[in-house]
Amino acid sequence: MAGGNLDVMDIYPLNHYYFGSKESLPLKEEETLDHRIQRFKFNYNTHGIRTCVQAVLLYAYVALQVDLFKHPHLLLLQVRHSLYKLPGGRLRPGESEIECLRRKLSSKLSMSEEYDRWEVGECLGMWWRPDFETLIYLVLPPNIKRPKECTKLFLVRLPESCKFIVPKNLKLIAVPLCQVHENFKTYGPIIAGVPQLLSKFSYNTPDTD
Repeated sequence: MAGGNLDVMDIYPLNHYYFGSKESLPLKEEETLDHRIQRFKFNYNTHGIRTCVQAVLLYAYVALQVDLFKHPHLLLLQVRHSLYKLPGGRLRPGESEIECLRRKLSSKLSMSEEYDRWEVGECLGMWWRPDFETLIYLVLPPNIKRPKECTKLFLVRLPESCKFIVPKNLKLIAVPLCQVHENFKTYGPIIAGVPQLLSKFSYNTPDTD
């Protein structure tokens, strides 16, 4: 993923990070589909379009094999062994996108509410949900005047080292970008599109002790 005139992103090896667990969080993913849609409609009628923010976090997988040497891996949360999500969630009324993402990252990846530890960077892309059903689009169809949801992806640069403390009912996994790329069946359209959004970056693993 190297090339001329690309933005350079520093990523660090897995052994720079510590992984632990904490008490489970209540998850809306455990709702039935009908209940989720009804809640979605109620919130839309109350607050208008729903805005969600999600984080793209990368680290370097360092292996002896040439094909995986320092290859970027994407951090995902796994729910019930089958559902994969980027860390993040829905904005509260009056909350900014950056505030929301820092809050969500702290609740799902930290022991305490250390909101300022997360270096939230640029918005990489946006997806739109025209209706209350499951279909989402990278480009809002021109005939849709009142979309129901907008999901924004932000690049979050990890520090050289940190601790990830994850609720027991979630699993933090790392997947190579080459495995995620256009793998819509396994990861869904948002996650499967992340490698393309990152194509403007080259990756550097600094020499660290």
